[in-house]
Amino acid sequence: MTTNLKIDPYGFREYDARWLYEKDINQLGIENLGKGLGTQIIKHTKKTNPRVIVGHDYRSYSEEIKTALKKGLLSTGCNIEDIGLSLSPTVYFAQFNLDADAVAMVTASHNENGWTGVKMGIKKGLTHAPEEMKELKEITLNENFIKGEGSEKQIEGFQQIYKNDLINKNKIKNKIKAVVACGNGTAGIFAPEILRGIGCEVIELDCDLDWTFPKYNPNPEDLEMLHAIAKAVKDNNADIGFGFDGDGDRVGVIDNTGDEIFSDKIGLLIARNLSKTHKGSKFIVDVKSTGLYATDEVLADNDCETIYWKTGHSHIKRKVNTEKALAGFEKSGHFFFNQPLGFGYDDGINSAIHVCHLLDNQNKSMNEIIKELPNTFQTPTMAPFCKDEEKYQVVEDLVKQVNVIKDNKTKIDGQEISEVLTVNGIRFSFKDGSWGLIRASSNKPSLVIVTESPTSDERKKKIFDFIDDLLQKTGKVGEYDQKI
Repeated sequence: MTTNLKIDPYGFREYDARWLYEKDINQLGIENLGKGLGTQIIKHTKKTNPRVIVGHDYRSYSEEIKTALKKGLLSTGCNIEDIGLSLSPTVYFAQFNLDADAVAMVTASHNENGWTGVKMGIKKGLTHAPEEMKELKEITLNENFIKGEGSEKQIEGFQQIYKNDLINKNKIKNKIKAVVACGNGTAGIFAPEILRGIGCEVIELDCDLDWTFPKYNPNPEDLEMLHAIAKAVKDNNADIGFGFDGDGDRVGVIDNTGDEIFSDKIGLLIARNLSKTHKGSKFIVDVKSTGLYATDEVLADNDCETIYWKTGHSHIKRKVNTEKALAGFEKSGHFFFNQPLGFGYDDGINSAIHVCHLLDNQNKSMNEIIKELPNTFQTPTMAPFCKDEEKYQVVEDLVKQVNVIKDNKTKIDGQEISEVLTVNGIRFSFKDGSWGLIRASSNKPSLVIVTESPTSDERKKKIFDFIDDLLQKTGKVGEYDQKI
């Protein structure tokens, strides 16, 4: 390796790549990432000159990152089609619209300034899964690059093609007043125009592009952003509030009273609405999501099935694809709509549009609609510290312990465990619909703990106490980031 090349191996995550620029990666490192990705694309497509869609988000350094990435891709023989300033879903859509072989989107999503990264995919509608990230990491760090000669062209006006696709097939009948918050991120030049285009009255909140993010990072899980949206909804007597993340693949939702609606509950409302016209459909949700999907009468009456699957947008996206599910919902706000509603990838604006359809189809406020769901008591997603090198073994041991507890019919708050799901850590459920989750975090040294009960807040806490007791006995779990 050359002495001035910098690329931290830990930047290769489960589903994408992220680094602090230039602390953990420099331009030569990005160029090598491009060489690694180009080599991987050529290997998988078996084409000498595969066509790769490239775009970038609105940060001060994203274009120079993209230039270095393209240089690496070109050196392997990839033909680049650059669509310019984009959202991640704009790049995903371009792969279908332009029938290209792969995508590479330069974005740090909702991360703070200083971060950069790349979201990439080869098969249409899918982004890299852990095994593809592992392969990319090995190719890049070992410098096993293919050499070739690629070409580059700019695709002009693609932003409008993407906007028109969403507008033209999603017109609503009733005027919906929507607060649209973009945290000065890239979604500001997309979301207001698209939602106006389908028939909404839009109140813009921080939609001017400003890469300094003067108020807060564009992140719909950030309380500061959610509180700002809630205030704007109440001040403007709006029907709904939407908050989009930095690269536009996630949305947060605030109802007409200013209350946040958690994404798993929004997903259930959308699934209910879709089930009436798409009977017999499958829906995919991640293991952190509410247990209400499994017991929902509307979904059952319409012969729909819900599958709980691994947390992570790449995992849910792939499961939606392989199961040919109608839609998938991840608790972090990534929603996936398959044909005929979408192309299977996560698009925060398309997700917001489906909330608009939900409102458009019912002569009720968002707050009235959410109240039709049974009440549940759920903890926040808690993350007790656990070393990266120990967390998976800790979870493996706890899976065995919980299975023994189930087999022995040991009672927790007077209930026996009725079902155990081990696709992603362990999610154990009780007959009343209560459940607890223990899994290893995908991207930091911690575990992930969630509990929920439709019966009582006390039962939710008792399930947490049971989990916490198991964790403390391991001697390998530290402080929680938050606790109930």
